[in-house]
Amino acid sequence: MTPRCLKSLAIAIAAGAFTPAFAQSVTLQSIEADGTQFKVTLTDGRVLRSRDLVEATLTVAVDGGTRRLRIDAVETDLGEPERAVPPSPHVFLHTLLVEAADGSWSNICQPGPDGRQQAFPLAGRARPDSTIGPAEQGAFEITCTGGAQGKCVRFGYAPWDAPQGVPGFDLYNTCIRMVRADYSGDGKGTTRDGQQIDLYDRFGIQQSDNDPAFEFEAGWSRDGAVCVRHVRVRDNVTLDALEQLSSLHGRTGAVCTEEFARARGTLIFNRSRS
Repeated sequence: MTPRCLKSLAIAIAAGAFTPAFAQSVTLQSIEADGTQFKVTLTDGRVLRSRDLVEATLTVAVDGGTRRLRIDAVETDLGEPERAVPPSPHVFLHTLLVEAADGSWSNICQPGPDGRQQAFPLAGRARPDSTIGPAEQGAFEITCTGGAQGKCVRFGYAPWDAPQGVPGFDLYNTCIRMVRADYSGDGKGTTRDGQQIDLYDRFGIQQSDNDPAFEFEAGWSRDGAVCVRHVRVRDNVTLDALEQLSSLHGRTGAVCTEEFARARGTLIFNRSRS
């Protein structure tokens, strides 16, 4: 999924991002992710957020080196109902360009299935299994909208929320497992780009379309599938293979119904073509 996420632990705004007089009088104190916005605090106490930073250049620490990113545009998420994405004034989509060694600039994101090449910062630290967990103050990731991490925020599963007392990161990471068809919860996704799914949950954030062309696929938790009725992409994994896993033994095939999954702690459900 690279470069869906970039570790962003040491970041500074280039002085050239501001007018000369402004740059001479104040300096950067800190930068962090605030929801899906960049939040910059200056030494004079002023706070700037993403829309104030359009055309600013960020120097980002990644893989032991640094890369320069430029914020070219910022807009709120107008939503895409056909993709289960509600409009949200709290989700900010950024056009971010990265500088190459030859000085040229290109979009940091590859086009997603919807053609978008946008991104946003997300407080936390990426894990090897593609989920994201809490991290120290100021640490954040940059995630593209085409990857599971970006899609799940746009679906409404924000890691900073806690619906009905469920930790936000638990619900958010459950969504990541579901989007990637990571049944075993080990980071090995078995879906493919453009695969259609119908998702819904216990909290009313997403509701099923009840399309008769889709059938119940699985119930999901932060650790992977709770049970699996049918696999999403047969070429990538089989029910027989999943049945061999201790976490899914006796939980595959016809036994896996929505009621069965709900009784075992499912947070998110999905349907897909069987």
